[in-house]
Order: sequence, then structure tokens, then C-alpha cells
Amino acid sequence: MNYRHAFHAGNFADLVKHAALLDLLARMQASPGPLSVFDTHAGRGLYDLAGDEAQRSGEARAGIVELMRAPDLPPALRPLRQAVVRLNGGEEANLYPGSPLLVAAALRKGDAYLGCELRPQEHSALGEALRSWPAARTACADGYVEVAARLPREGAALVLIDPPFEKSDDYERCAAALGALTRRNPAAVVMVWLPVKDLETFDAFLREAEDAYDGPLLVAEARMRPLTDPMKMNGCALVIANAPEGFDVPLKEICEWTVSRLGSGGKAQVWTA
Repeated sequence: MNYRHAFHAGNFADLVKHAALLDLLARMQASPGPLSVFDTHAGRGLYDLAGDEAQRSGEARAGIVELMRAPDLPPALRPLRQAVVRLNGGEEANLYPGSPLLVAAALRKGDAYLGCELRPQEHSALGEALRSWPAARTACADGYVEVAARLPREGAALVLIDPPFEKSDDYERCAAALGALTRRNPAAVVMVWLPVKDLETFDAFLREAEDAYDGPLLVAEARMRPLTDPMKMNGCALVIANAPEGFDVPLKEICEWTVSRLGSGGKAQVWTA
């Protein structure tokens, strides 16, 4: 695999994923008792938006930079902006936090986080990024396998599945993991992020997810442009099992703002499958 998230850090898809993650985390932490959070594809945890990769792609300028400047930011996106402000010590976004850093900074006493990253160099950077948070641990391992083995069989748990989708079986493994993890722990909330390139691939994944999980799935789609070129990432989607009640409201805010502010001719929608 040659995927490097540094090229894409802070883009529109990160805004959707991370704003939703922070809202979901806060909702789950509103209940008493410890929370276990698992990240199957954690990445390096911290990204330099002034670095060569980010500057070359320019995706952050059309994503987090626009969010930081927006005067009309809806409530569901404000925690992400606040997290970026805290990280950078001001309104200018030179550094961008991945999901490991966002979760680690929000952990309460008794909560725990495990970030899995298969690539040794990225895993080493992840460990360095999380050094200040002893409750946040890492594993240099296949996240699908590691989380399946470590997920507690009961209690509050949140799993983020966010592969790069460069392997041909990632869609299949995501759907299978969603089903297997919720069977292992029926209380676990599992959120899958995926790119939206063409409708056929997206619909096929939803069918597989519905077959794997015996329950309603909350689906949020931020389609940034018409699906006319399947070689491009034309949008992104979140598919959530065991979504908390009312989570559709912030998801709609997040997707609608992202599409209307950063997209062109796209649409946002949230529904139950």
C-alpha cells in the first residue's frame, strides 16, 4: 500500500468524519461508566498542513482552512474547530489532528483508546503523537483482526473503521467487521467511513452491511459533486450501527454545511437503511 493520509489531511472527508466522531464521542460519554474506543486504521495521528504532501494536494485549503474561516459554522462542527484551535494555539491551522489525537484529548478518567496502524513508520509517528496520553495505546497490527480480538464483550464501546480503500477487499472487510463486532458486543457503536465514487459501489456496500448487521443502519452521505466520474472521490459517507438516538440531527448539519460550503452541485442526505 502506498496510501499516505498526509496528502488528504483536513480535506472535506476529514471534516465530515471528525466532526461526527467528536459528536458521537460526546454523546456516548454523557452516560456514566468507562468508554472503550477503537480505531482500526489510525494513521499517524498528527499532520503538518505546511508539509510537502499537504501543500502539493491543496485539499486542506479547500477543507479545514475554509472551516476555520467560516462565520456561519453550525453547532455540530464547532467542536472540531475548537480542537484545531487548541492544537495550533490560534485560528491558523498549520497542524491537523487525526482521529487518535481527537479521541485522546477527550478521554475521561477510566476511558481507553486503542489505535491500530499496520505500517511501521506510521505506527511509530502515531506513538509519538499520543505520548502525552497514557490511556491512549497503539498496536502495529491489522486493525480488523486486532479490534476483533480486543473489543470487550460487554460495556460501552465505540469503533471507527476508516481504511484507505486501496485494497480490493476493504469494502467486504468493513461490512463483515461491522457485523462481527456488533455480534461480539451488542452494545458497541460501530462507525464506518467510506468514499463515495459511484452509486453502484456505494449501494453494494450498503447491501453487504445490511446482510452483516441485524438492525437499522444510520447512513449519512456528503455528495460533493454529481457522480459522473467514478475515478474521483466525489463524496463520502458514514454508516453507523447502534447509532445513539438523535445522532441524525448533527450528521445532517455536518453534511449539509460541508456540501453547501465546499461542494459544487452535490447533495447531503441522512437516512436509515
